[in-house]
Amino acid sequence: MLNSQFYGTGRRKKSKARVWITPGNGIFTVNGHSLEHYFRREILRMLLKQPFEVSETKEQYNVKATVNGGGLSGQAGALKHGISRALAVVNEGSLRGVLKKSGFLTRDSRMVERKKYGQPGARKKYQYSKR
Repeated sequence: MLNSQFYGTGRRKKSKARVWITPGNGIFTVNGHSLEHYFRREILRMLLKQPFEVSETKEQYNVKATVNGGGLSGQAGALKHGISRALAVVNEGSLRGVLKKSGFLTRDSRMVERKKYGQPGARKKYQYSKR
């Protein structure tokens, strides 16, 4: 490992995450805050630790990330995608295959459907009266 800092970009819904991982002891920093302070829901913190558990590199890397756009759930998904991409760069031979098989390197392309004209929402229609 010549370069001790690895970068990955993640996206989910309207959120974008820029992630840097360095060898360390598993400290997460998100927008200058600790993981527990930024993501208060346990399920979101579990989501972020999945790439490390699958690749068996738990508490071997420190994560520093900047996330913007969207809500907390989308930001957590973007962060997970960015962490996975950065881990794939660390050791391309072994970790990439495991992460790809788990589906962490594939961007989740689901987005909010746009509102259409002549109706109150994306799918909802105004009430129709036949008589």
